[in-house]
Amino acid sequence: MQQLSFKNRIASNYIITTALLIFVVFLAIYSIVKFSVYIKVNNDIKFEVAKHLKEIEIKENCVLLIQEKQWKLKQNNTVDVSPAFIQFVDELGAFVEKSPNLKLKKLAYDSKAINNVLFDSKLEDISVRQIQVPLYQGTKIIGYIIVAMSLENSAMVLKNLSKTLIIAYPLILLLLFIIARFIAGKSIKPISAIIQTSNNITKDNLKARIPLPQNKDELHLLSQTINNLLDRVENAIDREKQFTSDASHELRTPLAIIKGTLEVLVRKPRTEAEYKEKIDFCVTEVNRLNHLVDELLLLARFENQRQNLKLDNVYLNGLIVELVSRNSSAIKEKKITCNTNFSKDFYTQTDSYLCSIIINNLITNAIKYSKKEAIISIDIAENETNLICTITDNGIGISEEDLQKIFEQFYRSNSGQHPEIKGTGLGLSIVKRLCLLLDIEVKIDSVENIGTKVILHFSK
Repeated sequence: MQQLSFKNRIASNYIITTALLIFVVFLAIYSIVKFSVYIKVNNDIKFEVAKHLKEIEIKENCVLLIQEKQWKLKQNNTVDVSPAFIQFVDELGAFVEKSPNLKLKKLAYDSKAINNVLFDSKLEDISVRQIQVPLYQGTKIIGYIIVAMSLENSAMVLKNLSKTLIIAYPLILLLLFIIARFIAGKSIKPISAIIQTSNNITKDNLKARIPLPQNKDELHLLSQTINNLLDRVENAIDREKQFTSDASHELRTPLAIIKGTLEVLVRKPRTEAEYKEKIDFCVTEVNRLNHLVDELLLLARFENQRQNLKLDNVYLNGLIVELVSRNSSAIKEKKITCNTNFSKDFYTQTDSYLCSIIINNLITNAIKYSKKEAIISIDIAENETNLICTITDNGIGISEEDLQKIFEQFYRSNSGQHPEIKGTGLGLSIVKRLCLLLDIEVKIDSVENIGTKVILHFSK
């Protein structure tokens, strides 16, 4: 079975609800009209009863009309839309007298009917509403006056009303369905724009955006949310493309150097010292290449969020001392003085392994970009909410315009002016990514040729 479109489903749901409401309204209208018709008939019958009780007198167990001739004449000459039928019977229900408008017909006396209570009955094939009122002489019932009125006109009114409502019901629903479908079509027009825009979006075309509806309703919010999603997807793909391009370039560079060195090496016989020199150079490039691959894999792993955090109570003092010790060879080689200033023991809840990568990258950067016999200071302080770790060096520094780019992948500030400083340009990018992952605030202040200060804010 073919499923209805979204527009038709909206219209159908609206019609189902409206149909129930209209049905209740029509039923209420019919009930009110029927009630009003019966109230009118009941009042007319009660009026006739009161009027005819004044026109009779009871003598010696007999019911007598005070002015019988005038009563019969009046009954013959009266033209009523719904005439009242009058009949007198004795205490056993036997016929005594009736109004001339009954002609050959007689009203049926119902011995089971409750006195003075209106009920529906039949006058041969005519539906009537009648009442049986007892006539008393003293406390003894000597007869009954039966007053009835035809329900044919009332039934015709109710029948015509029911036919009108039955015919109008589907016509109204059909008209409302057409209107609801038209309004639903206009209401969901932005969805068509979403579908059309989505069909136009491919991996090579991520610029298309959904036009926002004028009314700031749920569809406006949906369109805006999808546009924001497309912005994030486009940015992610652009970063991926840039990362792939930069990574391939950075990987080709050491490979080209190794290949060129080996080609020069095999052109002619070399001395043992020359072979050793070139091989050592190639080993250095291979180590650099291996380090680059490790950093690329690390970035890719956190980019895809495949690393599960293992939060623990990390002893920052011990972690920093261990990382300084790990870089002791480079520190001794450049005769750098590394000072650690801790006023007390500091602990923070974080991932020990990832935190060590952050601090190690910052320490190696401070060593790498410091001059010989420089001083590096590592301090830990605290305020009400955070632990503040500061790593300060008096190295070559970073220019103000480059500070905005230092967290970009493969970006190296003034690498041409300092070719002796080797690097991949991924260290600070990894630091930034891990700080976001661990909710650590990182800030770098630097002045060119004076030094750099890196500030980390750890939550207590």
